[in-house]
Amino acid sequence: MALICRLAILFLFCSIRPTVASSRKLTALVEQQPLVLKYHNGALLKGNIVVNLIWYGQFTPIQRSVIVDFIQSLNSPRAPLPSASLWWKTTEKYKGGASTLVVGKQILHPQYSLGKSLKTAHLVALANKGNQLNAINVVLTSKDVAVDGFCMSRCGTHGSTRSRDGKTRSAYIWVGNSETQCPGQCSWPFHQPIYGPQTPPLVAPNGDVGVDGIIINLATLLAGTVTNPFNNGYFQGPATAPLEAVSACTGIFGSGAYPGYPGEVLTDKSSGASYNANGVNGRKYLLPAMWDPQTSACKTLV
Repeated sequence: MALICRLAILFLFCSIRPTVASSRKLTALVEQQPLVLKYHNGALLKGNIVVNLIWYGQFTPIQRSVIVDFIQSLNSPRAPLPSASLWWKTTEKYKGGASTLVVGKQILHPQYSLGKSLKTAHLVALANKGNQLNAINVVLTSKDVAVDGFCMSRCGTHGSTRSRDGKTRSAYIWVGNSETQCPGQCSWPFHQPIYGPQTPPLVAPNGDVGVDGIIINLATLLAGTVTNPFNNGYFQGPATAPLEAVSACTGIFGSGAYPGYPGEVLTDKSSGASYNANGVNGRKYLLPAMWDPQTSACKTLV
């Protein structure tokens, strides 16, 4: 199981400003040692993939439409550049070709059928309601739902479950809305971080810090799921806590990024919101850098 721990990874970077001489040495060192995600010869999710959405708790129709539009944007050529689909095309450079995502079933649980404090077993049970092969079942929990490890060690996770006969595996994702619980950890850079450099937060492109934070984490986990669905695809480090396609590039959204600074991104002239990707229906999103297998580097849209 892979998880996102955005703040912890960010905090591991040294924030001490080096001298000019040491900067040159550091640059040379980075150039000599490119980031490499090893392929472990396992199955990847390629071809047409259905994304089922399980909404647990209270989500407004607008919040749901922002997230559905994001998934649809990943394979839509209609949006102007830089686009979410251009960002997603980097996954084609991993073995096996394209991963085409299609929104499937949407299951609503507005009555908190399992309560407001969930464990991983609850997430798996909810994900299994998708019940479909060649699919990713995405569980999204609302801002008033507590999940084991949420905020303390993770903002979301992806994993897989086996069928009762053990012959097939299904991929799932969970992401929580951090708006009221930990926006500094899981919705950065739309909220000031709890630790590290206190740069001003960016304005969320869809006007919702929690949902725009979900987009960042969902993007991270979708990329990780198609390129490492069963812990034997592309990753660096231990399989129990891997650095994957996007989590290996944590905190990078534009050129010139460094710990605590997301990099140069675009600004919407009318709203002042920050973004780097256009989507369907006029949507704008801020998407994290993704590791490019051809260059062995973290690739940004802007």
